[in-house]
Amino acid sequence: MPPRLNKRQLREQEELQALKTDVKQNDGESEGQSETSSPVAPPKPAVGGFAALMADDDDDSEEDDAAQTKSSKSKKKKKKKKSSAATPAAPSPAPESYTPEPAPATETPQPSASSSGPSKKERKALKKQKAKEKQKDDMDDVDKALAELSLKYPDLKQQLATAATSTSSPAAARSLAALLAVSLQHLDSEAELRKFFGSKVVAAAKSGAPSGPARPSVMQRSNLTRPKPTWWPPQLREGLSVRPLTAEELDAGLRRHGWQPLHGEKLWTVEYSNKYRAVTLQFMRTVMSGDPEGFYHLLKTLPYHADTLLQLSEVYHHREEHSTAADYVDRALFTYERGFVGAFNFTSGANRLDFDHVENRPFYLALHRQVTDLQRRGCVRTAFEFARLMYALDPWSDPHGALLHLDYLSIKAGMTQWLIDLWEVFEPDVEKEAKEGKSPYVRRIIPNIMPGIAYSHALALFVREEGSGDVEHERSTAALKHAILNYPPVVPVLADKADISLSGDIRSHPAFRIHPDASMLLSDSHAIFHLLSHLYAQRAAALWKPAARASWFAQTVASVYNTLPTVPPAPPKLFFNRFEYPALAWSIYRHVLVNESTCRSLFPFVPRQLLDARHLACDPLPPSTRVSEYDSEFFHGVEDVLAARPRSRRQDARLLERLVPNGPLRRQLQDLWDARPGLAQRFPGGLIQFAQVAAEQPEAFEDMMVELAHAGPDGVPDLREDVMPGGMPGGEVMVNFVDPEDDVDDDVEDLPPQPPAPAGQQNAGAQPQEDGEEDEDEEEEEEVAPLPVRFVRSLVNRFWGGASAANEDSDEEGQLRDTEGVD
Repeated sequence: MPPRLNKRQLREQEELQALKTDVKQNDGESEGQSETSSPVAPPKPAVGGFAALMADDDDDSEEDDAAQTKSSKSKKKKKKKKSSAATPAAPSPAPESYTPEPAPATETPQPSASSSGPSKKERKALKKQKAKEKQKDDMDDVDKALAELSLKYPDLKQQLATAATSTSSPAAARSLAALLAVSLQHLDSEAELRKFFGSKVVAAAKSGAPSGPARPSVMQRSNLTRPKPTWWPPQLREGLSVRPLTAEELDAGLRRHGWQPLHGEKLWTVEYSNKYRAVTLQFMRTVMSGDPEGFYHLLKTLPYHADTLLQLSEVYHHREEHSTAADYVDRALFTYERGFVGAFNFTSGANRLDFDHVENRPFYLALHRQVTDLQRRGCVRTAFEFARLMYALDPWSDPHGALLHLDYLSIKAGMTQWLIDLWEVFEPDVEKEAKEGKSPYVRRIIPNIMPGIAYSHALALFVREEGSGDVEHERSTAALKHAILNYPPVVPVLADKADISLSGDIRSHPAFRIHPDASMLLSDSHAIFHLLSHLYAQRAAALWKPAARASWFAQTVASVYNTLPTVPPAPPKLFFNRFEYPALAWSIYRHVLVNESTCRSLFPFVPRQLLDARHLACDPLPPSTRVSEYDSEFFHGVEDVLAARPRSRRQDARLLERLVPNGPLRRQLQDLWDARPGLAQRFPGGLIQFAQVAAEQPEAFEDMMVELAHAGPDGVPDLREDVMPGGMPGGEVMVNFVDPEDDVDDDVEDLPPQPPAPAGQQNAGAQPQEDGEEDEDEEEEEEVAPLPVRFVRSLVNRFWGGASAANEDSDEEGQLRDTEGVD
């Protein structure tokens, strides 16, 4: 049995047989006979229905086999032209009736529809039309998908619009995001300390450090801090949440700053809950009152309130209790980190936190204080990572001057290649702006215009060349010359701080004149120009002290100082244009104010009106482009969380039942409250507040109840002549015949005023007269106290002492027994 042929082979045989039959009929027959016997069917007037579908399928199969049947198709095309010219319009017999001679006994194959269908041009046009329709259908599907995504993610359309109108390069945006991405493993300061000192030393230091009372341990995860067992158990989000800015807010922000949209960025803001906003209102009242004790009461209401934690951190910092101050900063960072949920990822390098919203500014302040504290502890790598995070959240206004930390921390932490890459990302746009005045970063702070970054960039190149064995130092020398020519005020100050010797001619050059303040300077930009020179020299002097670097610096200065102008230097144009804008200038001033302890010598460069204005430590120097601040508008409609709110009787009953589960004791407490109307004056919150104070401060509660027991029913002391202060009838005095050397009642330990003195000292009268009178009063109150006081004490002991109340009552009755039988 011959092998079964596939469809393509059958078609080839069919075409060859058709050609052979065609040739024979053309030789021996007339045109009319050839028309009836030709195997090529004439064109039909219309092809529709199932036949059209079959024709399309055959066309597709012919295109697939075109490479293998070129010769046969070319002959077929010639024959098709002849037949199409000679055939009449009448239809021929059905093509299914034709059966080739050599075909095996299989299914009758369908002849090719290309010979009986439309022409080649028509088929091409039809295919193009079908392709367009298919593409249109695909586009419809894409539009539908985008519409569904826009409903699910409302900010997607905004991102697409921003990308369409962006003037920055997507490649530059990706490179910048990669450089600003935070390394989570380097946010752990303890890991860095263990690397230098070993785990045993760090563990011993932690065990010897004072700590508060341990709390129930709860599994707490954090990337920014290491939660400690002494921290309060956290709640979900702690009243903070994060959301992306709307398109209207983004447009308003661009108009406020005069910026152009950039590619690949997304702006977010934190939002306060009603309770968090109410606690913030009480926090501001406490700040204005000047009483630090109020902050502890706020933490009882909301333990994780970032502003309160940062304010207490500042209090401990001024007391030079740096470990406690750092602990409160860690808690503030932990508070905000728990609010960063959802799509906001602070480590990606592409998400921004709008500094113009007051809800975001405490997080910037916490990061800034964390950076300074980490440097104090010597954790430069961790400090660099936190500074990079602070810079990544807002690199265009740099509200807390993160670049002023990164310029020297990048060298200290060994991140020289990172600094070189950051410089190269912005260098093309800086050159374009210098030549054409056009750049997507107009009115934005960029690293390449900062004096400290320019000098550290040259030093980073020098360090890299030293590591590779390059002794010529061509590229680093060119970078240092560029820095000297653009920022000459750094040279004399840095040479003084780093003990680099310069010749007298260099020192006397007008470009190297040192200005100690802004009195002789022309503008704020000139003042910031010299302020940044002093600040970089103060912080980075140690990096230039090694002999090789100092010699290279001196030689480079000597080779280039003759090319400097002989007039006092002016800031570069790009620098001047940016820092004439108040929002960017205030970023530098804010950095100096936050680092007041180390930057006080630079205050003469800050404008006097800013120094004389009232500043709050919780929000130092709010930006001039701010959207919100802690004012009456921000706190509109907020209730006082510490004020007593009226409750219904049912709510009071349920709350009291939770506070005092013991039913008989709860009724006794209610009877005591009803019998003493004076309690309502001291406890405006009613019986609930009375029970809460008894729970929180039992000693003070007992003293207050003793005082009320001596008073009348209305709470006013009874001063009648026939009534003793203890409430006994006039003239009758209780006499105590108990041996004075007997042990004092155990209840004395519950009273705070004085410790019990030895009996010998009491008899000898060694203590002052006032103390003796107080001790005598205490003995009378404890041993011969009237029934109301004894009842209150028993009530308090039962309420807070549990089962020991009965034992204490029996001991008290034994001590109160009249041993001599005289009353």
